[in-house]
Amino acid sequence: MVNTAVIVAAGLGSRLKERTTHQPKGFVEIDGLAIVERSIQQLIASGITHIVIGTGYLSAFYEELAGKYPQINCVHNKDYQDSGSMYTLYQMRDTLDSDFLLLESDLLYDPSGLKYLLHDSTQDIILASGTTHSNDEVYIEYDHNHFLVNMSKQLSVLKSADAELVGICKISIDTYKRMCQWSAEVFAQHWKWDYEQALVAVSKNKPLLVQKIEHYVWCEIDTEEHLVRAKQDIYPKLQHITEQSFPVRRNILLNPGPATTTDTVKLAQVIPDICPRETEFGELMKWTADQLTSFVAPIDQFTTVLFGGSGTAAVEAVLSSVVGEGKLLIISNGAYGERMAEIVGAYGIDHEVFASSPIMPLAFDEIEQVLQHNSNVFTHVAVVHHETTSGILNDIHKLGQLCARYNIDLIADAMSSYGAIPIDMLHSHISFLISSSNKNLQGMAGISFVIANRAKLQALQNHTPRNYYLNLYRQYEYFEKTGQMRFTPPVQTFYALKQAIIETQQEGIAERYQRYTHSWETLIAGLDQLELQYLVPLEHHSKIITTIQEPTIDGYDFDQMHDYLYRYGITIYPGKIGKLSSFRIANIGEIDHQDITYFLEKLGDYLNTIR
Repeated sequence: MVNTAVIVAAGLGSRLKERTTHQPKGFVEIDGLAIVERSIQQLIASGITHIVIGTGYLSAFYEELAGKYPQINCVHNKDYQDSGSMYTLYQMRDTLDSDFLLLESDLLYDPSGLKYLLHDSTQDIILASGTTHSNDEVYIEYDHNHFLVNMSKQLSVLKSADAELVGICKISIDTYKRMCQWSAEVFAQHWKWDYEQALVAVSKNKPLLVQKIEHYVWCEIDTEEHLVRAKQDIYPKLQHITEQSFPVRRNILLNPGPATTTDTVKLAQVIPDICPRETEFGELMKWTADQLTSFVAPIDQFTTVLFGGSGTAAVEAVLSSVVGEGKLLIISNGAYGERMAEIVGAYGIDHEVFASSPIMPLAFDEIEQVLQHNSNVFTHVAVVHHETTSGILNDIHKLGQLCARYNIDLIADAMSSYGAIPIDMLHSHISFLISSSNKNLQGMAGISFVIANRAKLQALQNHTPRNYYLNLYRQYEYFEKTGQMRFTPPVQTFYALKQAIIETQQEGIAERYQRYTHSWETLIAGLDQLELQYLVPLEHHSKIITTIQEPTIDGYDFDQMHDYLYRYGITIYPGKIGKLSSFRIANIGEIDHQDITYFLEKLGDYLNTIR
């Protein structure tokens, strides 16, 4: 756990003119509090116990601050007038001996960025945002893995401007030593190197991750223009994030979706009324589509098509739109595979169902035999990635490779896996992937979407339409031309989805799956103690939804158990595997292992009343 932060604060702040004549720029106040002190308070609230401030100009101000906060000690750069931020950092060689957060002294920012950096297991992270138009940006160029390539205020020296530097990083002690080693070699030329240049130099031999949070709320305050923006725009937004609240009872939803959401997602819906035909709202939808795509595929080859409606609406849109004169093979091992068959049956689409066990992995040898015996017949294969009927996880990467071998397009229903289980559409050869806003994204119900291979999507333009509202190509074409959806979208739900995406970016998909996995492990251990049986073998389990066989106890009744738990703010869901008596527990959404422990305690209490 990182418990050290470094603030570089040696500079003159000369662009703020008379405001920094008698004080460092970190002591410029917003709402009665110096910006650097606000940052210090946020660091301490985030668990930082040691703060090193690199001082220079009017260092006595920071020494006085250190007397107020015992977590602070100062390292003075006596040559601050002739040196840059890296030289200030270099002076801390004898002080720093562990990983640390690195911050600039003139920042106003959302403290959730600190939480993200501190909880991510990656050792080196450069926090970045989307475009701010702040007129002093440090632009970042990164590669396809989001590793740093270059940074500069001059766009001409970059191949692409992929993000903007926030001024907050997590730096490993190894990277810091490399930065110092590089600095020692270049200081002979001059001392005015900044830490950004050192990071770029280190990145040539060591991957440094750039984590971009598109709508991260922050600003630096280097000029009067910056200060005006900070007071009029950024600070009010931060107040909204940190202060606005209203009493909302928290329920623990253990059903497979909609999931428990954060208060910030709920509050994001409280916005001024806006017509969805306005350019501002179109930009929100475009941003949403791009971010949804980027979670699973490169946006230059794939795109997201948005629909107002439940996840089933997007499933129907794909199945009714993409299968032309060919034949569809549906691989079904649960109720949602069966639903696909019902949908294509309603449209009269030629199809065949490969029925598989709801609790055992797919038999790929048998699937391949079906494809071999029907070569040049099947044009598409459809499968549910995570079948919530039982909780089994189907191997879509292996299935995608098989489909590629036979030149078949793979359609993946990722309704309850997207946003939790990492997916790579390009390398898994997935042509169309379907999900919705209300499960692992932890947003509100009402928006579904299709992430599609752009070339495959554009090839649909000559298909004879089978539908109207759910026509996939027409929806894509209209949005590309107008920046609007063809029909009225759920406006407030989009703002909630925007916030949910930001929180997903902050937590990270792999890290979210780790949290879900911890909850699942807690659940499995508790079920063993309660002597309840789960159906899917552990090695094939999604770790997201668990189907549990109902106990054979006289007096047991699912509805009574549901109502008992509901009185304690817990919602559970019945099973869907044929006539098998079962119920399902989902550990998705804004819950953790402590919520699962609470559920197990109450479940145990209920069972004790009937034993």
